[in-house]
Amino acid sequence: MVVGLDIGTSNVRVVIGETDVDGRFRIIGTASEKSSGMRNGNIVNIEAASNVIRKAIENAEQNGGVDVHSVITDIGGEQIEGLNTTGKVAISKKGRGSREVDADDVRRVKESAFAIKIPDDREILCDVCQEFTVDDNRGVKDPINQIGYKLEGSFHIISASRTTLQNIKSSVGRAGYFVDTILPKTLACSYSVVTKDERDLGSIIIDLGAGTTDILVILNDSPVFTDSVPVGGNMITQDIYIEKGISLADAETLKIQSGSCWMENINPDETVIVNGLGGRPPQEFPRSELCEIITARMEEILMIVRDKIMEGSTITRLAGNIILTGGGANLDGIVELVQDVFGTSAVRVGFPEKMGGIEEDYAGPEWDAAVGLVIYGRGRENSRATKRTKKAKVVSSEKTGNLENIKKIIKKFF
Repeated sequence: MVVGLDIGTSNVRVVIGETDVDGRFRIIGTASEKSSGMRNGNIVNIEAASNVIRKAIENAEQNGGVDVHSVITDIGGEQIEGLNTTGKVAISKKGRGSREVDADDVRRVKESAFAIKIPDDREILCDVCQEFTVDDNRGVKDPINQIGYKLEGSFHIISASRTTLQNIKSSVGRAGYFVDTILPKTLACSYSVVTKDERDLGSIIIDLGAGTTDILVILNDSPVFTDSVPVGGNMITQDIYIEKGISLADAETLKIQSGSCWMENINPDETVIVNGLGGRPPQEFPRSELCEIITARMEEILMIVRDKIMEGSTITRLAGNIILTGGGANLDGIVELVQDVFGTSAVRVGFPEKMGGIEEDYAGPEWDAAVGLVIYGRGRENSRATKRTKKAKVVSSEKTGNLENIKKIIKKFF
């Protein structure tokens, strides 16, 4: 059983996956609760956050008919940072002067790449190998047994604030559960929405959250750039609230039900009606005015995202897609606006992989991270099972060999 816990600024979502008797991995339980104790992707009130986490997991337990003990969760926002680093070592001589790359060479090149100063207040969350180079042979994914004199390795390291990580562990722990692993939110999304071709050709994941907008660029099946913008859908709600003088709750409802960020989708004669503030009568105004408010802020966010990618990465061309995830990906006209800002038609909304259960319960892009966490956990379980099988075969082979030797000795002397 694998449990994914997505702790977002606006919602906490839980997905439970399990392998059935036929060996198929299926989602058996989901739950979503409004967040509390969160601000811009950060836990600011551990007690409030833990209560929501407990409620969400308990609801998912009831839906799935299982007991949860540990979870795989995520982290996003400005508290995470991505860094590209490289290491270089001489390939050590083996028997008879051979210079075949082995696991020790790979370990040494990784140590060389990681010989960088990480601030004491930060912790490495995950590291991903981008590629190896054996002499002049670039783009090698697995250098083991290749022959050469020099081995280089390129890695993408994602670190996070120790305080933020501890707050997540404390909140989950206080809810009565154990944190197994913490992944960057955009990396979790990538497991559920990015295809193999998109990963190889180069794609951008933009997670449009309530408190933050997170970015991940993938090329040659590896992350190459990670960043975040501390603005999200909540800022759009604030803009509507201020511009129209209505309550925050009504502004949020108006954004979700009638909002758009592409004027061509709006009927110029269409109007919206909202409750007046402080006992004032309801007010009616053109839907196009709402679109103008939303478009202005969303365009600003996307332009910051675009500039960050251009300034912070060495990517010159991506042949894959821009993939939109998170609750903001449900906004009408968002694909068209992203196409306009980035100057490309290669934009799509990422919908999570369907894996049984009540698929409507986790069908939207707001579920991408939670489903991705479960897919990551399933892959890790499969990897561990494969290793156990291989180890068992080796032990069995050794036992068989020892038994044959004993038989030979007995036959010789008796």
